[in-house]
Amino acid sequence: MNIAHLLRRSAQLHAHQPAVLHGDRVLFDYQTLGARTAALAASLRTRYGVLPGDRVAIYAANAPEYLEALHAIVWAGAVSVPVNYKLHAKELAYVLADSGARVALVSEALHPAAREAGADPAATLVLGCAAYDAAVQHDAPMHVHDRAPEDIASLFYTSGTTGRPKGVMQTHRNLLAMTACYFTDVDDVLPGDAMVYAAPMSHGAGLYNYAQVLRGGRHVVPVSGGFDPAELVQLATSVGQLTLFAAPTMVHRLVDHVRAAGADVSGFKTIIYGGGPMYADDLRAAMAVMGDDRFVQIYGQGESPMTITALSRAHLADTTHPRWAERMASVGVAQSLVEVRVADAQGQPLPTGETGEVLVRGDTVMPGYWNNPDATARTLQGGWLHTGDLGALDADGFLTLKDRSKDVIISGGSNIYPREVEEVLLLHPQVREVAVVGQRDAEWGEVVVAYLVAGEGGPVGDAVLDGLCGEHIARFKRPKVYRWVEGLPKNSYGKVLKTELRGRA
Repeated sequence: MNIAHLLRRSAQLHAHQPAVLHGDRVLFDYQTLGARTAALAASLRTRYGVLPGDRVAIYAANAPEYLEALHAIVWAGAVSVPVNYKLHAKELAYVLADSGARVALVSEALHPAAREAGADPAATLVLGCAAYDAAVQHDAPMHVHDRAPEDIASLFYTSGTTGRPKGVMQTHRNLLAMTACYFTDVDDVLPGDAMVYAAPMSHGAGLYNYAQVLRGGRHVVPVSGGFDPAELVQLATSVGQLTLFAAPTMVHRLVDHVRAAGADVSGFKTIIYGGGPMYADDLRAAMAVMGDDRFVQIYGQGESPMTITALSRAHLADTTHPRWAERMASVGVAQSLVEVRVADAQGQPLPTGETGEVLVRGDTVMPGYWNNPDATARTLQGGWLHTGDLGALDADGFLTLKDRSKDVIISGGSNIYPREVEEVLLLHPQVREVAVVGQRDAEWGEVVVAYLVAGEGGPVGDAVLDGLCGEHIARFKRPKVYRWVEGLPKNSYGKVLKTELRGRA
């Protein structure tokens, strides 16, 4: 079944319920959203030649048009490629080329970057422009194109330790199972609920749109287009029943604002946090300020979108439980439609309490990486997804993460892989060696720190290295700190000891 049927159904069942809001202003009801989506799907087919299975990229910041663009792509039987709008043009160029995107839907502000990345002008549609307005008014809207559950619905590009992003193939079955898990393990969607997109719709926040669509919930795009604590507090008052997905750093900033302003939080229904560690002290403070029954934690990866474990509001609010402190530090229990195992190097399950790699299997797990059989074979073994994360299960099934074996740095909810940054810094002739690690930061969770060994000519200034990074990678991936050292700590095999560097940081 095509996941676009969720919107088709709600366009009939919830026809006159408000669907899309810009700030607190209602733009479309579900009947209108469905009609615009069907028209855009027809335009993609007739005007741009998009056929079932073709890839269509969305390179856009959060906007009211994002939702209908995302659904129109799958409505037409094509594959959405939601691209992180913060990527550098060179990184975007790789995604467009690797996915073979036939068409790119872009924000007006990002149109120059899309051109720089090589997007075909004849196959680029700017959200909100005159051509787009005509596309959503197509005079022959199409029916939802039939797709099999195992057909690909989306390609989600996730950075990898090889320095090149990998396209996670998310099927219709994966996304439908993820949506079912939302209701059983994360939250219910009640009449009048509203999902506010303060985090990028190209990532986890956008994936949660399907549950809201299915129940006829409201979709709120902030006028700022992103995360602004004061704006969220205002929307909680004017719109009400707000749910949002937020990185821990966003939660921290929201709590600081609410505490300082003495703001009313009754309009917040649910705050789902994930994408990085929420430190225990920060969570206690958040619950004290926002209420202990508003928070839910999820742990997932693009390879099993939003669906490995969940720590429910009931578990978080149960402060009288003798192991509450331990549970609060965990990422919860396996979601209903997946199995979670902690395993040794051979993939065999380890006893309770022992640390090993977290493995997952179930209908949410991807079938593999786009055009990358080697990476697929390494990640999917024996029917299990090997997450690369290390953790331990307790006797009640609560998973506590211990470390990230892939050395990923999570800054502001965005994944940064050190090798991507290291490879860029090594382009400078006066950088002989480099190792990049994360340093804990109160605002961002972690920030990027680069340890560098100078080659002939000695060290160069931070501005020079910043400029080099700016030519090749997104701004959020640049190191916040450059530290020149005589040499990098290494073991007897010559491998850099990043654990020691993290200790220094």
